[in-house]
Amino acid sequence: MVKIFSISVLQAPPSGASVLLATANDLSSFSFYQKGSVGEFMTFFSKTVAERTPQGQRQSVQENNYTAHVYNRGGSEQLAAVIITDQEYPVRPAFSLLAKVMDEFTTKVPQAQWANPGTIQFPEMAGYISKYQDPRQADTIMRVQAELDETKIVLHKTIESVLQRGERLDTLVDRSNHLSAQSKMFYKTAKKQNSCCVIM
Repeated sequence: MVKIFSISVLQAPPSGASVLLATANDLSSFSFYQKGSVGEFMTFFSKTVAERTPQGQRQSVQENNYTAHVYNRGGSEQLAAVIITDQEYPVRPAFSLLAKVMDEFTTKVPQAQWANPGTIQFPEMAGYISKYQDPRQADTIMRVQAELDETKIVLHKTIESVLQRGERLDTLVDRSNHLSAQSKMFYKTAKKQNSCCVIM
């Protein structure tokens, strides 16, 4: 069963931290007690891969049972989008959907609002996450995105492969201000158990 867990739009400057502008999650496959920590890790994972994807590049980063598909469109808007799926979700529909999400976001949310992400209203994101759980729904946008056939998508086997030399995921988790103490403990416990619900 293919699954989308999260879609996010971020502003990702070439240097410095990315800023989450809009996001939607489907955490229905996790227990009530895990949802908060899993949601925080979806955001952490999205920001981490967006910041480490060069402008103008698409890449897919696999970690355990998850794949983060990232499209850093760059340009003057410095916009990036990330979709986190299971490993069965096909790559081309994921990138077609990311291009569509960014196009709609820039159409509906004026750039002047991006400086204050808390005020951004983009309810369409939740609709995408339910509609495109079935990748065949993306067929229509895949036809529009035919140029993806000629675009090289970089596939990384692990998050470690996109980290900078000397960076370790455990250290990033420890230093993150976006993860609560409970989520950091959840990550460490899940990593030890190598359970199906570990995000990283």
